[in-house]
Amino acid sequence: MRPEPRLIEVRKNVLKQNDIVARTLRDSFHAAGVFVVSLVSSPGSGKTAFLEKTLTLLRPNYRVAALVGDLATENDALRLARSHAPVKQITTGTLCHLEAAMVQNAIQEEHWDLNQLDFLFIENVGNLVCPSSYDLGEDLRLVLISVTEGEDKPLKYPTIFNSADVAVVTKMDLAAAVEFDSQTAHKNIQAVRPGMQVFKLSAKTGEGMQNFLNFLSKRLQELRPTPVT
Repeated sequence: MRPEPRLIEVRKNVLKQNDIVARTLRDSFHAAGVFVVSLVSSPGSGKTAFLEKTLTLLRPNYRVAALVGDLATENDALRLARSHAPVKQITTGTLCHLEAAMVQNAIQEEHWDLNQLDFLFIENVGNLVCPSSYDLGEDLRLVLISVTEGEDKPLKYPTIFNSADVAVVTKMDLAAAVEFDSQTAHKNIQAVRPGMQVFKLSAKTGEGMQNFLNFLSKRLQELRPTPVT
């Protein structure tokens, strides 16, 4: 029975160190006027397709970039590169989440000038458990669920919803086909996180995307009370 307290102690130290790096990152982001958005979801939620669409639509008017985490492949980064935004893959190996130090190292490796960015997106590894405990220095954390996953996802994974700021329901173009109950899903989200803002959209058809982009633009303006030159 001795190893358990030791394991808890190590985990606390890891999280403490992560929080220190995350605070440093957040200070750097805010000093540069960059609005940082992280995305968490289970695999297959349409997270990469949603982010590709977001980057593509934002790019004509804003300076955007993305970091994307995956266990082994660079497939997601290659897909996001089609948006013509700067993209950096972070391969985590056996880790089922990104950590703040990984984000910090990736930015340094790419020599990205934060002052030349408006939005930075961080796509986490597909997992609804591990990422909940790790702050990445973001301003906004999105938790995504697709209509194909069912309405009870928030009830099954309440911790990730409580650690997120906004919920995004994806693949709305398939809602009727899979008999997705939008009202029940919204009720379940609110049961776990009362008052949580929810966006329902489809990256394929573009439904709901403009409302989401307007929301991001407003949040960027709030971050920058005066123009950044």
